[in-house]
Amino acid sequence: MPVLDHLAVVAPTLAEGIAHVRDSLNLDIPEGGRHREMGTRNHLLRLGDALFLEVIAVDPDATPPGRPRWFGLDDAAGVRADWDSGRRLRAFVARTDDLDGVLARHPGLFGTPMRMSRGTLAWRFALRDDGALPMGGLLPCLMDWGPAGSPARAMPDLGLRLTRFRVEHAEPAQAADLYRAIGLSDAPESVGGPALRFTAEIATPSGTRTLS
Repeated sequence: MPVLDHLAVVAPTLAEGIAHVRDSLNLDIPEGGRHREMGTRNHLLRLGDALFLEVIAVDPDATPPGRPRWFGLDDAAGVRADWDSGRRLRAFVARTDDLDGVLARHPGLFGTPMRMSRGTLAWRFALRDDGALPMGGLLPCLMDWGPAGSPARAMPDLGLRLTRFRVEHAEPAQAADLYRAIGLSDAPESVGGPALRFTAEIATPSGTRTLS
């Protein structure tokens, strides 16, 4: 059963992503690292025992990968358009220890599992051939951390906790049905809205704040 693993702010530049989190949550998000296979870089913020927030962007100093990057990051115009429209919390990721099984049951949705790494960490991540988000981001990206499990426990605990995760969609019942169909645990709450948009309410030392 896939379980909510992390939320992703997909940013035109890492500096813009960091600034957005700072403005939204009133703190700086710690550095994560670089993804050699994807030519990207991230910062990470713990939101629970096995849950975190990621800011991810293209790493301008990295060698470009020989394939499309994940999270749709090669579509720079699309990333910028989403950013400027306020769709900055753009994606989410679910983990499962049966990645191959889930992919086999839902062919064509999530892509092909690939080996990824950041520093000493290594995991498998399902990636579409075009690098796009599954169903435009409505569905989660899928991954398997392997025996080591989520790295959230090793991240600094700054006292933040996710209290609500919501997705706006023109057909919220369809979104909820999709989450049930893939067996997603801790799925976002589906509500009506004119466009796909994620919102997270996060308890912080300075009170509950909203990230979108």
